Amino acid sequence: MADMGIFRDTVTGWAGGGSPGAAGQLAAETGVRTVVLVEGPSDLAALEALATRFGRVLHEEGVCVLSMGGAMNVGRYAGLLGPPGLGLRLTGLCDEQERPFYDRALERAGAPGREVFVCVKDLEEEMIRALGVPVVEEIVEAEGELTPWQTFTRQPAQQGRNRQDQMRRFLGTRKGRKIRYGHLLAGALDPGRVPAPLDALFAAL
Repeated sequence: MADMGIFRDTVTGWAGGGSPGAAGQLAAETGVRTVVLVEGPSDLAALEALATRFGRVLHEEGVCVLSMGGAMNVGRYAGLLGPPGLGLRLTGLCDEQERPFYDRALERAGAPGREVFVCVKDLEEEMIRALGVPVVEEIVEAEGELTPWQTFTRQPAQQGRNRQDQMRRFLGTRKGRKIRYGHLLAGALDPGRVPAPLDALFAAL
């Protein structure tokens, strides 16, 4: 079976204006039937970690989670991978403010929009709320970042914000941090505390 990463890279190059290459052949070789369209790599990391946490092997189920490099690219990906292109089933996870981009893109591609699952602010906020800030602080401390976190909360710009919003902003203050913590927070979720959008997404896969 071909590697799912090769399929992802091929599709990303295709969406960027390159040749489709062997995208169709790779889809068949990997057995991919469903593509979960997400905005960026932190969402990809979180979904893969959560799948592992609950014993799901997505590539064996024919599921590919694909980071698009921004929600505004969803139209391009939907056209290439959905009914007009490779004919794969499309689903997605997005923030509330991004929902219109997904709705328009899936409608144009002839794919069912009901299979898009929506976070209120973003995926990190959903997981912070589900875990609670004290648990997330324990994870931050285990990563050796308790002092930067405490320094961040004392900044004037953070005064007046609740701890949940502060933590969400902290996770986005350094390149690569959202990806790392997306993986860690997802791995810490218990089955009964999975945020509703994630729970619904995995139930639909």
